Amino acid sequence: MAKPGDALLVSVVRRDHRPWLLLLNAAVATTGGLLLPAALADAVDMALSGEFVLFTVLFLLLLAASEIIGDAIGIVLAASITSRATAWLRHTLSRKLLGLGHPSPFAAGDAVSRMTGDCGNAGGIAVTLITLLVTAVSSAGAIVALALLDWRLAVVFAVSVPLATFLVRTHLQLTADDVLAYQDVSGDVSARLLDAVAGRRTIAAAGIADEETGRVLRPLPRLAAAGAGMWRTQARMMWRAGLLLPAVEIAVLVTAGFGVMAGRLTPGDVLAALGYAALGMGIVGQIPQLTALERTRASASRIAEVLDTPAPGRPPASPGAGVLELRDVSVGTALRDVNLTIPAGTFTAVVGSSGAGKSTLAAVLGGLSSVDSGQVLRDGEVGYAFERPALLGTTIGRSIGYGTTADDARVREAAVAAQVHDVLVRLPRGYDTPLSDAPLSGGEAQRVGLARALVREPEVLVLDDATASLDTVTEAEVDRALTTALPGRTRVVVTHRAATAARADLVVWLENGRVRGTGTHRELWDDRDYRAVFTGGE
Repeated sequence: MAKPGDALLVSVVRRDHRPWLLLLNAAVATTGGLLLPAALADAVDMALSGEFVLFTVLFLLLLAASEIIGDAIGIVLAASITSRATAWLRHTLSRKLLGLGHPSPFAAGDAVSRMTGDCGNAGGIAVTLITLLVTAVSSAGAIVALALLDWRLAVVFAVSVPLATFLVRTHLQLTADDVLAYQDVSGDVSARLLDAVAGRRTIAAAGIADEETGRVLRPLPRLAAAGAGMWRTQARMMWRAGLLLPAVEIAVLVTAGFGVMAGRLTPGDVLAALGYAALGMGIVGQIPQLTALERTRASASRIAEVLDTPAPGRPPASPGAGVLELRDVSVGTALRDVNLTIPAGTFTAVVGSSGAGKSTLAAVLGGLSSVDSGQVLRDGEVGYAFERPALLGTTIGRSIGYGTTADDARVREAAVAAQVHDVLVRLPRGYDTPLSDAPLSGGEAQRVGLARALVREPEVLVLDDATASLDTVTEAEVDRALTTALPGRTRVVVTHRAATAARADLVVWLENGRVRGTGTHRELWDDRDYRAVFTGGE
């Protein structure tokens, strides 16, 4: 039965030529493996006859060497194929996850599980398929070889084929659902665990470690049930295969014995018949590979689920570059029916008490959050700076230019505008200082994050409390520098400072997820509820 991820697995196999090399190597090794029992039979008959035939010995050694060398080459090729396929899947999946924006429809821990475990499993599809294909070809070749020895041997062996086929098919059917359930629950546990690790200080401060442990471990019964189902199916297959293989070998051995008595077979042929019987039942012995195949398909389905998720569409263009407009926008309980227009080139301050929806509004304006309803009109590139920026890149300079092709001059200009250049040049290696060796304070890290937003020279700059760690004087200097560095650009600043709101051209006052009022700081100051936003009601 086809699964959603099967098409993705086909793409993984087709995109690389190395599986063909592995298949060619496997074909050579398999040919040697099929010829080896017959060559061993000739060597036994030679020894029993007391004659020495050099060709027989050399041929046997050549076949043995081809199998050993083929196995060594196959291990190297298999590792290369799996690693390249895994890397491609992770690259493709990461691009898709980033393209889905924030917040992502997939929890962080679940996304990590798909990126690591599922991509690793799906990356081994080519090796798994080739292994199963080679085993199937070896089984078919073994039946032909038995027929060439004595057609009676092939008939006796053929009786076991329907039973072996039934065992393999039943194993695949029973394993599929348990494997997929196991992968899904593993992702759920990873998501819960990552959330708990991220909030460990809050959990410790609240004294709810036991409750949080229970929440993280709550899916474990489902995980245990899925795992137990897989092992029960595999154990059932193992003991059935364990009984079937010796039964077939005994039947072939008895038939070969009668052949020796009748003069149709030699003692060496009996040894060859046993070897071919074992090769013929090889597909039944590939239980781990069959389980791996179902795990691979389940993992590919989880990856395909992400890749098939439609990315949020680009918002329609607004009347002019830098203009922002929200029409009846709602986001959960954070924003409700927000209508707002921010003209191009306006310095806008977003204010409100804690929980009013300021950060959510900034995320919507900056394109980092989708909306449940309503329409967002935005034109031009948006730069975004955070209160606690995550700095990425090899060096402090590259962290400013992260994701851009900005040269050193543009990076320095952005740092100067963010009022952080003087700090960075005093680092041990200046802008080339590795991030791990750059001891930045909270305010300095904020300014580096601001420089990262400025280096893109966006039409719209959104600052989500990105200067909260700066003192009032430094914040004012940064504000003047921004005006110089990005003249005529639209700026939206989430702030809790009256001084910042006073410098703004427009103030958006949020209360309980709604726009309570808009205007200048001076106009709104007459409202005591507005004043309470900054004074706490004092």
